Amino acid sequence: MNERYLSVDQVAEVLGTTVRFPRRLIEERRITYVKVGRHVRIPESAVREFIDANTVQPRRSSLGRAA
Repeated sequence: MNERYLSVDQVAEVLGTTVRFPRRLIEERRITYVKVGRHVRIPESAVREFIDANTVQPRRSSLGRAA
């Protein structure tokens, strides 16, 4: 078990958002989290999975020009 667990502040920094955004993800249960007493920790792998699941790939233009 070599998983690193991040605080809400750390997740916000990784995502480049305010603390409110990861707290909302937790509230809406859109990201995996662990409760350690009254503290909430998010596995690093869950952050990576969230980013991967929400990554939008660019479209390729059939005409070969930028959109």
